[in-house]
Amino acid sequence: MDDRHPALARLDALAGRWTVQPKVAGLGAGWTEFTWDEGGVFLRQYSDADPLPPTAPQAWRDNSPLPVSAVIGLDDATGEFTMLYADARGVHRVYRMTLADGVWTVWRDAPGFNQRFTGTLSADGDAVDGRWEMSADGVTWNLDFELTYTRER
Repeated sequence: MDDRHPALARLDALAGRWTVQPKVAGLGAGWTEFTWDEGGVFLRQYSDADPLPPTAPQAWRDNSPLPVSAVIGLDDATGEFTMLYADARGVHRVYRMTLADGVWTVWRDAPGFNQRFTGTLSADGDAVDGRWEMSADGVTWNLDFELTYTRER
């Protein structure tokens, strides 16, 4: 799309296929792919993994969201992105998102279950070190898990 909003170009940093490795003992890697849709107006994310290994923690086996789908779009008034999320558990969420200066943030304020993700892109753009946190009250935050994205070539 020739007249694509310039803010959407920031999302080009995510486009492509990535290996995703949660930093959780006993879990294997999964993958996620970001592809442009509607001529570059929306960025679509699809994530999945092989079945969880027997070494995966029970909490992960009971609550695995995979596969996951999301669509990311721009609010040109604020410069923020919105992510519409759905997963295999039947969960549907709306997140807000930014990607600027090598920092990727995703968050949602929801009564009793606030979430936030912060990821830092490597200088070459081929890795993201990130962490998901959660909070019941929006004030006290606890680490949910850390993960690394590595761009596949």
